[in-house]
Amino acid sequence: MAKTARKKAVPEQLTTAQRLDSIIKSARKTMRKDKGLNGDLDRLPMLTWIMFLKFLDDMEKIEGSRAELSGNDYKPIIEAPYRWRDWAAEVDGITGPDLLSFLTAETAERPDGTEGPGLFAYLRDLRGDNGRRERRDVIATVFQGFANRMESGYLLRDVVNLIDGIHFDSSEEVHVLGRLYETLLREMRDAAGDSGEFYTPRPVVKFMVEVTDPQLGETILDPACGTGGFLTDAFMHLDPQADTVEKRIILQEESVMGCEAKSLPFLLSQLNLLLHGMHAPRIDAGNALRFRLNEIGEAERVNVILSNPPFGGEEEVGILNNFPEDRRTTETALLFLQLIMRRLKRGGKGRAAVVVPNGTLFADGISARIKADLLEKFNLHTVVRLREGVFAPYTDIPANLIFFDSSGPTRDIWYYDMPSPQGRRKYTKTSPITYEEFQGCLDWWHDRQENEFAWKVDSRNLIQTDDDDRVVACNLDVKNPHAKDAEDHRKPRDIVDAIICREQEILSIMEELKREFSGDEL
Repeated sequence: MAKTARKKAVPEQLTTAQRLDSIIKSARKTMRKDKGLNGDLDRLPMLTWIMFLKFLDDMEKIEGSRAELSGNDYKPIIEAPYRWRDWAAEVDGITGPDLLSFLTAETAERPDGTEGPGLFAYLRDLRGDNGRRERRDVIATVFQGFANRMESGYLLRDVVNLIDGIHFDSSEEVHVLGRLYETLLREMRDAAGDSGEFYTPRPVVKFMVEVTDPQLGETILDPACGTGGFLTDAFMHLDPQADTVEKRIILQEESVMGCEAKSLPFLLSQLNLLLHGMHAPRIDAGNALRFRLNEIGEAERVNVILSNPPFGGEEEVGILNNFPEDRRTTETALLFLQLIMRRLKRGGKGRAAVVVPNGTLFADGISARIKADLLEKFNLHTVVRLREGVFAPYTDIPANLIFFDSSGPTRDIWYYDMPSPQGRRKYTKTSPITYEEFQGCLDWWHDRQENEFAWKVDSRNLIQTDDDDRVVACNLDVKNPHAKDAEDHRKPRDIVDAIICREQEILSIMEELKREFSGDEL
């Protein structure tokens, strides 16, 4: 096999943060030279799977050493010659076309000179023992359908050599790399444009986890987990509570779970959770909406749901058939809201924090029926109204955080209107919302009094029905009664953009109504 000798170009005398940052930047710079990669949406997933395999090998070394010290046998997750140390750790190891073939071919010459499955083919066939989900199943799922997009095996070897300089067996390095990885996820969100729905701003995630306050022993779910932001924060929130061996097992195996249908965010979420200390992330790689709603029972219900479901998309007919006929809609946010209500534990043992777009609050038709279900069967106790631009650059449409539990029905709804950013009307990609801006809401949360930002609404007047007692409207878009009419200081272009966003929301609702009434006689 072809060999190469390339020195690692990262000085060891730098601080941990500087050295890791230098490694990541050097790897990304090298990837820019490869003709098969077009932008960060190609480069960052490549970087992620390479780091993923190095992480696994370092963890295997730790667990193997522990087993040896305790006199126990250790069965490795990945066998030779597929371990990182077998094919990647030597600076002058396998490279060029031989490296590409070893990675991607169904059958290839392996680093030990024998013939066998290529690396990706081997990883896809891994299975856990005794039917128990473990890291082997995670690895197999990650690499299902995965394809290498780098065309140069020599550039790929350079990247592998750089990533080999990361020591995942160092808690300090993992901690620092976890922060760097979150930065990479933000950059990917920015590069994704209209596909950036899999990233929620960290301050929003942190606030939702803080006020929902998951406790060890509870089950936490995100049915559309994207890159795993909510699950990661929930895991870290629970971590200080796990102060015994028994509690650590509960934390690792019984607490946090998610679902993500798209392969790219699924891969990103796996490494995100691994870097933050979760040994075998419990992420379902299928569509959370694929199960019939009326067949979801107590065994599938959880204590806490934290989520920012995708909105504005459309689901196939087979998915819509899983929902009651008069609750079927192509608006994914409303489908997920129904799923979340169904998957919460009953009797006050379940609570949820969910991001919804503005249109969900004021839309009629099917949306009104779903919101009426929410008010009649659950306690919608709080709506936090966010300002424009919180989710920029994906959308400028204002969003809302809704908080409800299964102790319903709803009597009073508290609203909290987040103030505009200091000196500005909206947030932007370059001037995003910060966690400190939630402090006023955090102070108010446990001692609720009406003020210039907070007010209370009696929910019994929000549901409107026709003569046949069918729900026709349920408007949760309640404006702040304390807000003063202020002069609009936005630039004309910003005002036009905001109007266009609102018109798009209205058009979407009208299309929904048109589809709903398409079978009615004129």
